Amino acid sequence: MTGRLDGRVVLITGSSGIAAATAVRAAADGASVFVVSRTGDHAQALAERLPTAGWAEADLRDEPAVDAAVTEVVERFGRIDSVFSAAGGSGRPFGDGPIHAMTTDAWDQTLALNLRSHALVASRVIRVMRDQPVDSDGARGSILFLGTVLATHPVPEYFATHAYAAAKGALISLMTTMAATYVSDRIRVNLLVPGLTDTPMSARAAGNPAIVAYAARKQPLAGALLDPGDVARAALFFLSPESRAVTGQSLAVDGGWSIVSTSAGEPSSAEPTA
Repeated sequence: MTGRLDGRVVLITGSSGIAAATAVRAAADGASVFVVSRTGDHAQALAERLPTAGWAEADLRDEPAVDAAVTEVVERFGRIDSVFSAAGGSGRPFGDGPIHAMTTDAWDQTLALNLRSHALVASRVIRVMRDQPVDSDGARGSILFLGTVLATHPVPEYFATHAYAAAKGALISLMTTMAATYVSDRIRVNLLVPGLTDTPMSARAAGNPAIVAYAARKQPLAGALLDPGDVARAALFFLSPESRAVTGQSLAVDGGWSIVSTSAGEPSSAEPTA
């Protein structure tokens, strides 16, 4: 690895999938990593795999829990250089789906899990970063949100979860306005937009042959669901000083999803036409 995160403290929310892959790579690049997850045993198991790490169990929808977790990071490592706000999850267990068939409770719970949580983490972390001295590169911190390609390139035949898409779409606006507000504080804010990735959350999709065949066409650079490590590599760019001149940007790591045109019902053997 490059050592590009030597001496830096990286807070990662979430302990599986893309979050876990990023934690492993950040640690290998020299970072002290702190993992926060609502699933404490997952967070602990992940942290124990890393050379210099800590962990906390916290429901990030709860403001006091977020405050306690962020305070613990600072008490353990002294500062927070980068944050990968990746925690979230499917709203299907709450009843997320097409908006005409959705209850207000499904809407509220899905947005709490996938938007309120990000906002609370960002709010608390920004307070820490604004008060800490600049690092050797003249920066106070970097915040990276995890979005989804489905917010702007939907496939209603397979992914008609409107509350989840709305929450992830709102992160685009949150990222942009935060980047503009805190640029003078030397705090960068960006958004990573993955395509369909092989994570625990995508187990339903991975078990559906039609969706798998669609992903192979829609993400030709992967030919299948993306590997979490492919997304983690891009995350490290934003979390490291390599992106010190980058803020207010969304980067799609989607294997081609956002530019490839194919219908959900197209046969998997179909060839491109002129």
